[in-house]
Amino acid sequence: MEADVREKGPSGAAQTLAGFFAAAGIFVSLAGVAYRPLRLIPLAIVLSLIAVGIGGRSARLATAAVFISALCFAVGMAVAVITSNPLW
Repeated sequence: MEADVREKGPSGAAQTLAGFFAAAGIFVSLAGVAYRPLRLIPLAIVLSLIAVGIGGRSARLATAAVFISALCFAVGMAVAVITSNPLW
């Protein structure tokens, strides 16, 4: 006789929210490259880390969002310094 074992993890709504957080983190970090990196990209990193913490079916997207945000932080800071734009 097999027991019905359910996986413990986030619910469907939490997984959907994690996907939205990851997508928003990617969008905000890419926008931060062009406009005020110290104002936008830390918010994107926080959103991405929250998405990783929730996990679920969008865990790969959330992990990619963290790496994209980190890369955008480095690129955004370099672009802002090279072009003499304000950082914040």
